Amino acid sequence: MINKVQRGTYVLAVIVCVAMRSDCWAQIPDAIGGKVPTLAPLVREVTPSVVNISVQGRVKEESPIYRDPRLREFYDESNGREREVQAVGSGVIVDAQHGYVLTANHVVAQVSTAQVTTKDGRRFLAKLIGRDPGTDLAVLRLQDAESIKAIPMGDSDKLEVGDFVLAIGNPFGLGQTVTSGLVSALGRTGLAKQGYEDFIQTDAPINPGNSGGALVNLRGQLVGINTAIFSPAGGNVGIGFAVPINMARQVMRQIVQHGSVRRGRIGVALKDLTPAVGASPSWPVEGAVIAEVSRGSTAEQGGLQKGDVVVAADETPIRSAAALRNKLGLTPVGERVQLTVKRKGLSQKLVIEMAATDEIAQTGSVSRPTQLRTGTSKARDLAGRPAMP
Repeated sequence: MINKVQRGTYVLAVIVCVAMRSDCWAQIPDAIGGKVPTLAPLVREVTPSVVNISVQGRVKEESPIYRDPRLREFYDESNGREREVQAVGSGVIVDAQHGYVLTANHVVAQVSTAQVTTKDGRRFLAKLIGRDPGTDLAVLRLQDAESIKAIPMGDSDKLEVGDFVLAIGNPFGLGQTVTSGLVSALGRTGLAKQGYEDFIQTDAPINPGNSGGALVNLRGQLVGINTAIFSPAGGNVGIGFAVPINMARQVMRQIVQHGSVRRGRIGVALKDLTPAVGASPSWPVEGAVIAEVSRGSTAEQGGLQKGDVVVAADETPIRSAAALRNKLGLTPVGERVQLTVKRKGLSQKLVIEMAATDEIAQTGSVSRPTQLRTGTSKARDLAGRPAMP
């Protein structure tokens, strides 16, 4: 006989196995003489690609005095105080041939090198290739790394709420840890005052130190990079956030090519489409409203007008102002984007070129995370500080 708890656990495990569409039956007899499902084969396959990251260095604390040119000349800036910087986090090997590791920006924000430890205990020196505070992502390159394994990439656009996922990382510096849960929500935005947001929310337990770790689906594919948690006291309460891998892949491509993300702009202000905005029943129910168009901008040159509702970009549906901002923010300077707009009940397609902008994430610049607007509770990055920028 098995009790209700055992039966419930058994049924859940069977569901997981069915969802995996693979043979995950371990050769372990259970209480009713059969075999029990396990995720051990999947974990063995993906964990060699997840690494622990340790950073240590010294940074100079800039006094507010040095920011005032009238006072700076009376003080010796070389005497500014220095403080020790130590952090632990996680990363994911995404290119074994070139030794590229994808991680969170706030883990490596104030250093140029880091020490990376693989699951089998090998240690490598890693150089910072570049980082992007806007998405809280960074790319490291392992030095003289051999016999390393890259994780297969998934498609985060195919995720659905209710999908099973695993979170793999280095919580509290304890060493590699695997937890499981569900995709709780998709497309989370508005968590911070700035940045490019399209978070995957999960209830898989993640804690400080999981920053930069892997969010993996049950096919063993990387679908997200863990970056933040919502917590009243800094611990896990079952609400974690990950950057979708499709967004991370675009950021990584630019960092590898340029050492930074060369964002373009088109010269518009955006707002969400709401019932108060949509004055006609013929208007779409989702989209991004063009609130303002700057004179002489590429948006004006391409035909965009105030009041237009953007419903798609490069044939990808746009459901909010944040979604369009993310799309434009990840499109490099000089490239063109095709916007599908609704204007006075009619649909048309406009091609807009991305212009240069001053908002370029430079390697070596310091990003100071901001607190999320969550009342008395705080969303925190996984290093335990206030939430990512």
